[in-house]
Amino acid sequence: MGSEMPAVADLFSLVGRVALVTGGSRGLGREMVLAFAKAGADVAITSRNVESCEQVAREVEALGQRALPVGCHIGHWDEIDRLVQRVYGEFGRIDILVNNAGMSPLAPSSVETSEELFDKIVGVNFKGPFRLSAIVGQRMAEGVGGSIINISSSGALFPPPNVGPYAGAKAALNVLTGMFAREFGPNVRVNTISPGPFLTDVSKAWDDEARTSRRSAMGRPGNPDEIVSTALYLASPASSFTTAALVRVDGGLY
Repeated sequence: MGSEMPAVADLFSLVGRVALVTGGSRGLGREMVLAFAKAGADVAITSRNVESCEQVAREVEALGQRALPVGCHIGHWDEIDRLVQRVYGEFGRIDILVNNAGMSPLAPSSVETSEELFDKIVGVNFKGPFRLSAIVGQRMAEGVGGSIINISSSGALFPPPNVGPYAGAKAALNVLTGMFAREFGPNVRVNTISPGPFLTDVSKAWDDEARTSRRSAMGRPGNPDEIVSTALYLASPASSFTTAALVRVDGGLY
């Protein structure tokens, strides 16, 4: 007879693991940081605002896990290299990398998008995740393996006007997922979560209708904690045969 199926709790356990979450100080990033800590992981939290990272780190420590807050601009490769050195210096390993940091400022039109704005958007949403996945994924592949989770956007699948650089950068991130899955497989899994509209800090600028209804099968935006189950699945042994996948968590947008 084959081996028995592990208990469900064991499938989703992150005990003994170390996670690095970019953009982890607020929004969906914070939700994933706290979920990983509740599942038993120690967590490195990074964003440009180190004070916000320190606040979330205290929440992680209150859950009984170790935390490392690090200020880092993901669009700058020299800062990424220092970030990785800090995390490996503190924890000795990274088992889970979540490329969550992003920026999506609007321009009046495509022709009015400045080169500076274009470069900033592509730097944070594509160039940074490429470098971070490359150096962490290589170390994972040379070690015991791991899981890389890219946080993309429904904008890459349903791009509205005025967000061309952002939609293009996220679409490029989707492509990176399959490429890195092949480069670092079989013991490193690389997957994408494609979120739709969520009621995070960004939603405070939305009008009332956008905060309550959406053109989707669910008919509404998501609550921030509704990203957690998918993130835990992709981070944990539960997804041992899932790689190069794009998982839409968007309420069925169309």
